[in-house]
This record gives sequence, C-alpha cells and structure tokens, in this order.
Amino acid sequence: MSSAESFREHIETGYQCKGDFITVGAAMLNGEALTGAHVNIPLKTMNRHGLIAGATGTGKTKTLQVLAENLSLKGVPVLLMDLKGDLSGLAKPSPGHPKIDERMAQIGLDFEPDSFPVEILTLSEQEGVKLRATVSEFGPVLLSRILDLSTVQEGIVAVIFKYCDDNKLPLLDLKDFKKVLQYATGEGKEEFEESYGRISTSSTGTILRKVIELEQQGADLFFGEKSFDVDDLTRIDPRGRGYINIIRLTDIQDRPKLFSTFMLSLLAEIYSTFPEQGDSERPELVLFIDEAHLIFKEASRALLDQIESIVKLIRSKGIGLYFVTQNPTDVPNEVLAQLGLKVQHALRAFTARDRKAIKLTAENYPISEYYDTKEVLTSLGTGEALVSALDEKGRPTPLAATLMRAPMSRMDILTEAELRDVIQSSGIRSKYNEVIDRESAYEMLNEKIEKAEAEAAREEKSTARRSTPSGRRSTRMNPVVKVLTSATFIRGVLGVLKKVIR
Repeated sequence: MSSAESFREHIETGYQCKGDFITVGAAMLNGEALTGAHVNIPLKTMNRHGLIAGATGTGKTKTLQVLAENLSLKGVPVLLMDLKGDLSGLAKPSPGHPKIDERMAQIGLDFEPDSFPVEILTLSEQEGVKLRATVSEFGPVLLSRILDLSTVQEGIVAVIFKYCDDNKLPLLDLKDFKKVLQYATGEGKEEFEESYGRISTSSTGTILRKVIELEQQGADLFFGEKSFDVDDLTRIDPRGRGYINIIRLTDIQDRPKLFSTFMLSLLAEIYSTFPEQGDSERPELVLFIDEAHLIFKEASRALLDQIESIVKLIRSKGIGLYFVTQNPTDVPNEVLAQLGLKVQHALRAFTARDRKAIKLTAENYPISEYYDTKEVLTSLGTGEALVSALDEKGRPTPLAATLMRAPMSRMDILTEAELRDVIQSSGIRSKYNEVIDRESAYEMLNEKIEKAEAEAAREEKSTARRSTPSGRRSTRMNPVVKVLTSATFIRGVLGVLKKVIR
C-alpha cells in the first residue's frame, strides 16, 4: 500500500461518523488535497469548544463563516462577535467564482450558493437589536470581578445589593449603583451603619472611580432595560435553520473592558438560564468569539478564573465556545486545555518569538507520522489549516492538513442598504429597541432625600415658632396694654383729673 493510500485510509477511519456531522474540507498530503478524503466534525462534539487561529490573511474568518453556515443548516443557532465588520455577508448567497468551483472539486463537494437567517445585534449606538442587562442581573460577584475589586470592596458591593433588595430599590443602570454608593456614606450613612455596619468612604471612592472608568468605555449604554433574553439567541427560522446572530463590535475594539464585561455577563446568563443537556446529539447554541485576545488582554486574575470556570461548566448546557485569534498563545493555557476542536491556519516565523510560538503551537497537536507539524504550520497556504477534533467517542482525531471548503454565502460585506434591510426585517428589534427608564434606585433615593430635607426644614420652622430665647420677655404687646399705654388715652385721663380738681 502506497503512503497516499495508507494516509487516505488513516483519514477516512479517523473521521468516520455514524451520527450527523459537518464537513470542513479534504485532507492534504505533500501539499495536495486527496479528493474525497473528507475531514468531518461530529455534531455531537461541537459543544466541546474550539479554537480557530492563524496569522492575518490566512483564512480564519472564512473558516468561522463555514462553520456558522453548516451549523445553521443543521438547525443549530450561532452567535458571532464581529469586530472587523466582515461577517454580514452571511445574509446573502455567494456570487460564485471559478476558483471556488476548482477548490470544491478538489475537495469532492458540490458548491451551492446559499444565504442564511441573520440577526444583527449591537452593544453601542450602531443600528441593530440593542443588547442590555441590568446591574441587578449582573449581581455583586460578577460586578466585583469586572471592576477588579479587593475583598473589602467586594463586601461593600454585596452590602449595596443587599440594601437595595431589603428596601426594594431596583438597580437597573450604573447611575442607580453610583447613587446608592454615594448615599451609603452621605445622607444614608447612619441608616447603613445601623443595619450593615460602617462603610469606608475611601473604599466607596475607589469603587466609584472604577465604575466611572467602565462608563468611559461605553458601559452606560449596556447597563439598563430592556434586558436581552438569551432564549432569543436560539431561534429557528421557518426552514428549520438556526439563526446566525451577529454582534456588531467594530466601534469597541479600543474598549476591551466593555467587551469582556459583555462576554462574561452573556456567558453567566446563558449558564444560569439554560437547562442541563448532558451529551446530546447536537449543541443548543455555538458562540464564536473573534479577536479573543481582547477578552484576556486586560483581564484580572479573578476575571480569568471566572472565564475558565464558565468554559469548563457551560459544555453541560449544550453550549459550544470557539475562540478566534491570531496566535493560540493569546488564549490562557487553562482555557486552551478545554478546547476539543483546533483549526490552525498558517503562522509566520519572522522573529525568534514567532519561532518559539510555532514550537509551542506544534506541541498542542497530536503527533503524526505523515507531517512535521512545525514545518507544516509555516507552509500552509491561504484557506488551508491543520485540523484536530474529537470523534464521537471523545477521542482526538488524526491530525489533518486540510484544504478548507469555501463559504456558501457572500465573502464580502453587505452594502449599507442591504444591511439596513436586514436590520429592519428583524423579528425582535421592536422588542428591545424601545428606551425604558422606569423609576429605580436613583429616582427613589433622590425622592427620599428630598422628603427628608423638606421634613427637616418644617421641623426647624415649627421649633422656632414654639420656642422663646431664655431671660427675655416677649416683645409682642397685649392689645389691652397697648391701648392703656397709648398717648391719646393718657391725655384723656389727665383732662378728666383736671376737671375734678377744679
């Protein structure tokens, strides 16, 4: 048996699936694709998380697009983080091209242009379905993690939430939280000390500054009502296709704090809301986090611990997480160890640091008798990748240098008019885009303070009326005394006395 034949058998055996699967391409040997030697990803292992990595321009975004399309076709909803603004083309079919036909013929698949149900979401003032969450839903632990607070400061945040719960003060947005924080060491200081103990003004000052820092990155747009219901991410269209939800993030690349805040809140909400699935035949939802290094770039140790914990636990809810980044080293080792599917596009060795990163990356893949992994990593062309997945029994599949299939949808972005049409045809836009600012802690505490001040003023005025300064008689004259001491009355009396004497 030739090496090509044994390699084909090696791939076909390793990527054989009894259940439903997604074909991502055909395996390559010595730089040539073996037509029909398909690299298949079992649908039941797509909730085991994954990584799509590679240098700029090597095809990461197109791989993401291919996975999203095929998941949608299988009835699995998808959530994409679009930081570069180049994923909207999923809503329109590919115009086709001779090079696409040639690639698909090499792989051994038919090419059928197609469009997919797309929902455009936004965290900022861009057009789309608004994503929001209330401070109360965030909770004291998650908020403290985001603000990177000390243990003492975390305790103060917990007290703030407890006070609001006890007094039925809704914490909806950041101005609510800031108002209660200021009240705790200002007008309500005695009330807080009596029920919850003394709160340090220096600690509340630090917390306040960190909240303001978060506001500066646009978090005031994210916190508020109406809260987004994560069940709306799992919609299926009338054709049985899962919705591809695209979050437009092109204007928050320089605001990693807001991005990590949103991601952590979303994952926490999904984890607390979705029921346990166990090992189901397909995932309930798959999330692709593009430019994943932005989550980890400025994350504190506490925040990284929180992310790691959620990544480990959320799989049982039927949720798959896929990190898309330039280099696998952008993702912490604790998270990297949880990823079942790895699609590694080419890496470039321009510096000693690059060569070290390539060596570390190669060590993360199964040993193969058919490849020198370090060499392959630097020689892959655009649209080619090293693939390692899990089979239906959870075992690593053979390492396969893969000619990746082309997307069925447009590889270019939508025009402004096309994007506007997609947004306006949304089935949930009207549900979330109405601005709601109901009475909450901010307004209720202001009203409480105003009433207290008015009551104090009335009490002071009443006291002034009732009391007279000691040692002094009142200067207010009795009416009778006033008449008896008037000049006119005295002159009259004197005139009568004169007449009597005469």
